[in-house]
Amino acid sequence: MPVTAPAPPAARAQDLTRVYGAGDTAVRALDGVTVAFATGEFTAIMGPSGSGKSTLMHTMAGLDTASSGEVWIGETPLSGLGDKGLTALRRDAVGFVFQQFNLLPTLTALENIRLPLDIAGRKADPAWLDEVIAAVGLQDRLGHRPTELSGGQQQRVACARALASRPAVVFADEPTGNLDSRAGAEVLGFLQRSVRELGQTVVMVTHDPVAASYADRVVFLADGRLVGELREPTADSVLDEIKRLERGAA
Repeated sequence: MPVTAPAPPAARAQDLTRVYGAGDTAVRALDGVTVAFATGEFTAIMGPSGSGKSTLMHTMAGLDTASSGEVWIGETPLSGLGDKGLTALRRDAVGFVFQQFNLLPTLTALENIRLPLDIAGRKADPAWLDEVIAAVGLQDRLGHRPTELSGGQQQRVACARALASRPAVVFADEPTGNLDSRAGAEVLGFLQRSVRELGQTVVMVTHDPVAASYADRVVFLADGRLVGELREPTADSVLDEIKRLERGAA
């Protein structure tokens, strides 16, 4: 049988550096990070406050600009894109979920989910949209506005919106930060199912070992550098790794 070549990473970075400021006040938020996020995998990024985890995600998502190094979304290098190209890439190839739900209050849940497609002037794939809405468990809430939904339901709408355009990768920045543990588990369960059942790629920044345990892989940052990773994490193994890194930094 012919050997099938592995799919290229959904996103990757090579020698990524991000420096804010100049001279004596310069802060090196990222210091030569090389990392790849496999297609169809759920990766969590962890590290202490100030480790560079949000900077890494924002730079890889095209929301921030690298000082040096390169980022690719699929086979597309970000450095070769102008403002219009970056806007199109973020619209078509990248999904975002933030700690704040960022839903439009005047739109229904379904209208919020479809919003990125409507802005882009693209027709939704009805079968894919049905699959996403079913996976997120909101079939009976689609006509409700955000104020009529719980926090967990609002964040699930935001997750469905991120997946509506079938992006190459979804970046989630502390998506359970404003939720109680039950609602957070619902959102994390959906992100996990979107990877396992829908073939999505998810990269999530989190400080919570329980949230990280939903991922297939956890990468750890400290002082802007990649310092370790775990496969098939549990909350306990993540916590042990964090403690080990903290002892090493002491």
